[in-house]
Amino acid sequence: MKKHFALAAALLVAAGCSSFRTNVYEDNLSLPLSEGQTDSLFYSLSLEYVTGGLPKEACQQINNTLVTTAFDLEDGPGTVEESAIRYRENLIDEYLTENASPELSGALRTWGDEIEGSFTADWNKKKCYTLTYSSFRGGAHGMYTITYLVFNPQTGALVTEDDLFQEGYKDPVSALMRESLSATMADDKEALESIMLDKVVPNGNFCPDDKGISWMFQPYDIAPYALGGISVDVSWEKLTPYLK
Repeated sequence: MKKHFALAAALLVAAGCSSFRTNVYEDNLSLPLSEGQTDSLFYSLSLEYVTGGLPKEACQQINNTLVTTAFDLEDGPGTVEESAIRYRENLIDEYLTENASPELSGALRTWGDEIEGSFTADWNKKKCYTLTYSSFRGGAHGMYTITYLVFNPQTGALVTEDDLFQEGYKDPVSALMRESLSATMADDKEALESIMLDKVVPNGNFCPDDKGISWMFQPYDIAPYALGGISVDVSWEKLTPYLK
């Protein structure tokens, strides 16, 4: 599929400071299904990754995690550029293969695929990263996910909830999360009633900042698609009794 590379250029855009340094790998593609047709694959990528300012092994581990999460490749991660090119090739092959049948309606022949990732917060010497993936494969609506990753910059390892909280935290923190969500949605009782509160629990998809921790739930995780992704925020003041 290398003949399609001319349709879009991959750009490396510098974005960093003298200590913690990053680049952003960008790529865009608009590929018609066939000549003269408007049905197309629309693809865009903007992925920030580490280039320096941390131990070499930490940089490598962080970037490996970013690549594995962003591109969901079956084989092992290569460099950001290598993995991005492989993902693009796989996406093009999938698009052309899935839409090869002339019996498919035009509504199913236009696909969208968008990946955006960046470092979004610093907390307690940790680096927080937000990865957003949106896709459309025809039908009533597309899908999207928001994934938070929290890194220890000295080792490159992911920080988990178990690293932050004392043993036995799940039940009391779940109660705080439900309390917060109920208060946030107090003015929309109909929407609140559609949420499965028993599923509002620490789910590993969290981002800490100076105010507290935000947990993200994807569409359909705890509520109908119409409510979209739902963020549940709990302050450090309330979480403090359960922290290590």
